[in-house]
Amino acid sequence: MELIGYCACALIGISLGLIGAGGSILMVPVLVFLFRMPPVLATSYSLFVVGITSFFAATGKFRKGDVLVGSALTFGLTSMVAVVAIRQFVIPIMPKSFGHLGHATLSYDLLSIVLFACLMILAAIVMINKSGKTDCVTMEGSSSFMLSIPYALLIGTVTGFLGAGGGFILIPVMTLMLGMDIKKAVGTSLAVVALNSLSGFANDLNHVDINWKFLLVISAMALLGSIAGARIADRVNSKKLKAGFGWFILMLGILIITRECYSFFQIV
Repeated sequence: MELIGYCACALIGISLGLIGAGGSILMVPVLVFLFRMPPVLATSYSLFVVGITSFFAATGKFRKGDVLVGSALTFGLTSMVAVVAIRQFVIPIMPKSFGHLGHATLSYDLLSIVLFACLMILAAIVMINKSGKTDCVTMEGSSSFMLSIPYALLIGTVTGFLGAGGGFILIPVMTLMLGMDIKKAVGTSLAVVALNSLSGFANDLNHVDINWKFLLVISAMALLGSIAGARIADRVNSKKLKAGFGWFILMLGILIITRECYSFFQIV
């Protein structure tokens, strides 16, 4: 199973390099189901892998002029407040269980993985719907600072609780709501995801024991995948790829919810 997990980390990187978002949504399920890691710990590892992979991808986009630094800082610093607050003050005091139903325990681990599966389904719907539309906006950004704040806080909350980068939310917001060019939205969102994820991981270092050897190995796999994905990005139809990846995430999200609910009610 671990060999499959390492290959999955590389595929996550490839998807990130190809479509700029969505690959990180698979990191927590890979860590939980293939590496047998507790969901809460998996979010910490996911934050680092997502953050470091997004950072290097954003660096490449920056060299091409596809990162709007002002927008990245606006989103990044605002959402970072939510990430750090949740990882520092909320996660450590979350109860391990929220009660019992029959003989089964309604644990935080169960709730977190089910919520993550719901997030996967939401991401899939966004990706599938977005893939059929033409990205025709050409504005370089927006002065609607106040409009961006609630979205930035939402993305920070998602990242803080579930360890997902939030790029699948950021890109539609930046293009459809803030009028940003699609290429610059992808580059800018990668920078924001890197800021959020790495800040959340840095906060976790105070109360989480990290297996650095393992973490660096899976991060290297994801990085190599992202480099490969970026190299072949211009040779594939990104809209069809995004739709196909969206359907895959949708089915996987449904499968996870079905599996967890079946296991829970078997105990009940």
